Amino acid sequence: MRKALRVKRVAIVLGILLLCVLALIGILTITRGTPVRSVIAVGDRSGPPSITDPLFARSMELYTGLHLTTGNVVEQVNNGEVYKRLYQDLHNAKRTITVQNYYSQPGQVADSIGAILAERARAGVRVLLVLDAFGSQNLSEAWADSLRAAHVEVGLLRQLHWYSLHNATDRSHVRAMVIDGEVGYTGGFGFADYWLGDGKHADQWRDSNVRFEGPAVMELQAAFASAWAECTGELIAGDIFFPRKSFQDTPGGVRAGLFFSSPTTGSTPAERFNALTIASARHTLYVTNSYFVPDDDFRRLLIRARQRGVDVRVLTVSSKTDVKTTWWAGRSRYEELLKGGVRIYEYQPTMIHSKTFIADGLWGTIGSMNFDNRSLAFNNESNLVFLDSAQGAQLDSTFFDDLSRSKEIILSEFQKRPWYDHLIEDGAALLSRLL
Repeated sequence: MRKALRVKRVAIVLGILLLCVLALIGILTITRGTPVRSVIAVGDRSGPPSITDPLFARSMELYTGLHLTTGNVVEQVNNGEVYKRLYQDLHNAKRTITVQNYYSQPGQVADSIGAILAERARAGVRVLLVLDAFGSQNLSEAWADSLRAAHVEVGLLRQLHWYSLHNATDRSHVRAMVIDGEVGYTGGFGFADYWLGDGKHADQWRDSNVRFEGPAVMELQAAFASAWAECTGELIAGDIFFPRKSFQDTPGGVRAGLFFSSPTTGSTPAERFNALTIASARHTLYVTNSYFVPDDDFRRLLIRARQRGVDVRVLTVSSKTDVKTTWWAGRSRYEELLKGGVRIYEYQPTMIHSKTFIADGLWGTIGSMNFDNRSLAFNNESNLVFLDSAQGAQLDSTFFDDLSRSKEIILSEFQKRPWYDHLIEDGAALLSRLL
């Protein structure tokens, strides 16, 4: 009897220890970060290659899987203007429409896009729609059923099951819309009405998006294809989705490519993209990001850029943000960055949801990737990247136009904030790995 009791007690203790180990593994899994601390160029006193050095673009391709091609046409379409162009292109689709969207809410935008997709599907266009199971959970089943009834093929990405709990934090934040394999859209927009408007008034979000044609569209289609395969088991291929003429890398146009990042352990493509961009800037580095929560290493990279003479400026949200915890966590980083010479601004009219980089007026990116641990370590993201002076000048101009509606954070004033702001910021910072 005593022996059986001892065995039972040992089994209970071992069971508790096993649960503790599993809980620890789970916590470490959902709080993993990224390891890059610095960017070095051994034997090169000038440091990593500058943006204008051909080695920079080649290094970026090797580190991230990005492939830059010429012959692209790029159009920056901000705020509600993106829907005017998108609706027109969707209406004109002749063969295929592929759409991947992260965030959705019932309303005018969702209804308008749903109606167009249904109409095109009835007209014989093959329409594939991927919705993130978490980000689009607010859409009703009736909305999705009406599309299926019109022969739109709908896939739900990363639905939560008991056997997928370990991947619950790995989301696809991608925006990918491709028409006939010839026209692509990505950016920060989604299916919600606050993306309508001009980004200058309350409840009309400020966002940055891009429409493009050319070889880069095939890369966006491939990003969509990976999501479609994941949620349906069907890998799309062939000329109907990847027209042969779209692969032509012709001279002229904009040199651009689609940066598609995927979550992984260790160093991630997203982390390497940001680190090399910051380290290679020589004159200017302008960052616009709605969820700006750089970790210790990225704060040091930004400060080092400023120390070598780069004009480093960051535009982010104000208290009008939709995620206050992230805003507070980001503000916990301000004082260190301001002391290091980085200039920080908060957009005042409304929520700013843009995610852009522009370095030396030449190397730019517009897309879905935030400057936080979630985007760099956990999410799939899609960004159109360009190496082009005309597009760079336009993005620079947009950045300074946004600054005219922003408040600069001054160190001496910021240090006078109430003690309870410090307390909230420190508390939110503890959650920064999860944000």
